[in-house]
Amino acid sequence: MKVTFLGATKTVTGSNFLVEGAGKKFLVDCGMYQGSAADEFENESPFLFNVYDIDFMILTHAHIDHSGRIPKLYNEGFRKDVIATKATCDLCSIMLPDSGHIQEMEVEWKNRKRERKGEKPLLPMYTAEDAAKCLEIFKPVQYDEIVEVSSDIKVRFNDAGHMLGSSIVEIWITEHGKTEKLVFTGDLGNNDIPLLAPPTMISTADYLVMESTYGNRLHMRNDDKANMFLNIVYETLEKGGTVVIPSFAVGRTQEILFELNRIKEEKHDEEFYKKYKRLMSVPVYVDSPLAISATEVFKENTNLFNEETQAIINQGDNPLEFDGLKFTRTADESKMLNASNESSIIISASGMCEVGRIKHHLKHHLWEPNSTILFVGYQAPGTLGRRLVDGEKKVKIFGEEIAVNARIEYIEGYSGHADQEGLMNFVYSFTNPPKHIFLVHGEPEGQIVLKNKLEENTNIPITIPDFGETYELDENMAMVGKVNDNARQQYLRLEVLERMNTLKEELEDMSTIVKEDYLGETASDEEILKIKDRLKELENQIVKIVENK
Repeated sequence: MKVTFLGATKTVTGSNFLVEGAGKKFLVDCGMYQGSAADEFENESPFLFNVYDIDFMILTHAHIDHSGRIPKLYNEGFRKDVIATKATCDLCSIMLPDSGHIQEMEVEWKNRKRERKGEKPLLPMYTAEDAAKCLEIFKPVQYDEIVEVSSDIKVRFNDAGHMLGSSIVEIWITEHGKTEKLVFTGDLGNNDIPLLAPPTMISTADYLVMESTYGNRLHMRNDDKANMFLNIVYETLEKGGTVVIPSFAVGRTQEILFELNRIKEEKHDEEFYKKYKRLMSVPVYVDSPLAISATEVFKENTNLFNEETQAIINQGDNPLEFDGLKFTRTADESKMLNASNESSIIISASGMCEVGRIKHHLKHHLWEPNSTILFVGYQAPGTLGRRLVDGEKKVKIFGEEIAVNARIEYIEGYSGHADQEGLMNFVYSFTNPPKHIFLVHGEPEGQIVLKNKLEENTNIPITIPDFGETYELDENMAMVGKVNDNARQQYLRLEVLERMNTLKEELEDMSTIVKEDYLGETASDEEILKIKDRLKELENQIVKIVENK
C-alpha cells in the first residue's frame, strides 16, 4: 500500500492524496489551493497522475480546498465514482457551480486587462456549467455505512464535526492476505461547534493522515466567544457603525446565525439584556447567494445536528431563523447595503476576503473608524483577511488604496478546526494507536510543534511529508519516491513571470500614491522619513532578489 501526497503539504489548502493498494488507485480529496496568488496559480497545473488510472475517489467534505478541482478532473476524462456523504453531495451541488462562476468572473476581469495589452484571453479552469455536469458521478452514502468499493477495499465515513457532512474516513485494504487500515481525518472539528456533533473518535488504525491547522494553538471556549461577540457588536452599534463579518458561506455563516439566535435564550444580568436588545434592534444581512442556498441545505439535513440543536428545532425554534434576519439574493440588493447609512450586521463571503461580495463591503467600511470588521475563521497567509488581522494599515481593493481605520477583531474560537488539544485528544482516543502518523493541512511552524508534542507524549513516529512524496506503508515505512513534477515547475516559472508583471504595475501605482498623498506640503518630516525608510527596505529586498540571496 502506498500514499502519495499531492496537496495540503506544509500548507492548509489543496488537499489531494493518491492511494495505491489491492490493485487499485484512488484519490482522497481533490481540492483547490486558496490564499496567495502563488498557491492559486498551482490550481491550473496538470495533475501528477493519469486521470484514467484512477478507479474511484473519496471526498471527505465539501469545502473547496478539498473538492474544488473535481470539475477539472471530470473535464479531463474522469468518470468513476466520487464517494461522499449525502450532505456533502448536496453542498457540492451548490458550492462547485459557485466556484465555477467565481472563476468565470475572475477570468473576465483579467481578460479585460489582457485585451488592453493585446494579450490572448485566458480560459477559466472550469465553468459553472462544467461543475454542474460533474455532479453526475457523485455517489452519496450515509455515516457509519461500510461501503464495499471492491472485494479488497472497504470504506466507512464517520462524522468529523467540522461542517455539515464532513467525514473522517476509515479505509480497509487487503493485500497478500493481510488487511490494514488507513484513516484520513479530513478536517477535524471543534468539540463545541454550534449545530454539529463532536468528531467521532476512532478506535483503531494502522496509519493515520491527520490535519494540523491549529497544531500550535488553543481556542477560546464557547462561552467566552459568545460574550466577546456580543460586546464587539454592541460597542460598534453604539458608535453608529456597521459590523462586517467575512464568513465562509458554508459552516461559519450558519453557526453565527445559530449563535445570534441562541444569545437571546441566555439568562444573564441587566447589562447583558441591554446589549442583546441593541444587537437585535438592527438588521442582520446574510449577503451571499451561496450562504443562502447552503442554509437551505442545512435545514434539509437537520438530522445531522447535535442533540441540543435537534431538541430546539423540535420545540419549534429554528436556530437558523430569527426576527431581523434578512437575505440579500441579488447584486442590486447587495449594493443597497452600502448605500444605506443605518447600522447593521453584514455577514458576507468569502471568509478570507479574496473573492465575492465581501470585497465591496470592505471597500465601503474599512475606512470608517466607527465600523468593525470581525473575523471568525482561519485566515491563510497571503490573503487579504490575514493581512488585515496582522495589522496592515492600507490595503488595495479593486485597484484602489483603502486606509484601514475600522476596528479589526478576530474571534478564533469560531474556527471549524480542532485546536492542539482537540488534535491530541483524537490521537489519545485510539485503543490501538496507529503505527505512523502523517501531518498534513497545516503551516510548518504549527506542524513542527504538534509533531514534537505527539512524539513526546505518544511515542508514535510522525512524518510531515513534502509535496509529491510517496510512502510505502509496510513494516519498513519509508519514502520510496517523489513525483516527477516538471510540469508543475514550469507553471511555477510562469507564475514568477506573472508576479513580476503585477509587481511592475504596483510599483507604478505606488509611485503615484507616494507623490500625490505622502509628499504634499502638509506632510511632516517624520512622515517623510518613515516613507524613506520603507523605500530603503524595499530597495534592499529587490537587491537580494537580483543577487539571488
